[in-house]
Amino acid sequence: METDEILGVIQESGTDLALNIIAAIAIFFIGRWVIGIIHRLLLKGLERAKVEPILIKFLGNIVYTILLIFVVLAAVGQLGVQTTSLIALLGAAGLAVGLALQGSLANFAAGVLLIIFRPYRVGDYIEGGGTAGTVDEVQIFTTILNTPDNRRVVVPNGQMMGGTITNYSSHPTRRVDLVASVSYDDDSDKVRAVLQDIVSSDERVLPEPAPNIRMVAHADSSVDWIVRPWVKTEDYWGVYWDLTEKIKRRFDEEGITIPYPQRDVHLYHHEKEA
Repeated sequence: METDEILGVIQESGTDLALNIIAAIAIFFIGRWVIGIIHRLLLKGLERAKVEPILIKFLGNIVYTILLIFVVLAAVGQLGVQTTSLIALLGAAGLAVGLALQGSLANFAAGVLLIIFRPYRVGDYIEGGGTAGTVDEVQIFTTILNTPDNRRVVVPNGQMMGGTITNYSSHPTRRVDLVASVSYDDDSDKVRAVLQDIVSSDERVLPEPAPNIRMVAHADSSVDWIVRPWVKTEDYWGVYWDLTEKIKRRFDEEGITIPYPQRDVHLYHHEKEA
């Protein structure tokens, strides 16, 4: 091959390479610009749909990353690189990472479900994952609770979804369940009247549903009465503690006895045989 032919081949190859590089750069930057538009439209659509902010950000990042990978592969393919082997390598790496992070992926999947179905929200008092507290944050991998004694508890979302969740704040009202025990010698009508007066005198007790005051059991040492008023959820503990104290004070004033556990013992005397 003559020198002129060699130079022509080199020049042609260099021109093709330069054009491919320019095309790859154009694919990358134009593709990234298009991805940015798609990303912004997706975020606006999710915001209009009133999806949780943390899920909006997470889904936006996932979609952006996936589309960017396709753009990079397209740009690399323009340079003449075989992308099939590269895709296989990425798939193998993804599988290895997935196997290494099984627990984290389970927590991630549970976090997505928690954000979508929302069995609890920030500010709710819940019981779940072996603990209880007020929800401070709902993240992709964990739920953060603040306990009544001001401890911060981080619970994996997989643990939350794997068990029973009790949400004490999901309804606007709650029923206060109290038991008042009195002596068998006390007048039942008087006990009922005193309990009704205690409950009705508390302005936090709701008129509907009406408070339920009933004799519920003839126990070993006492006659038990249930006292079940309905209150707003935020008033639950205040009413619970106040009624417990008021019942004791009123019973003392009215001469109604709260009996100690007791048992009647009968002794029989047998005379010895002669």
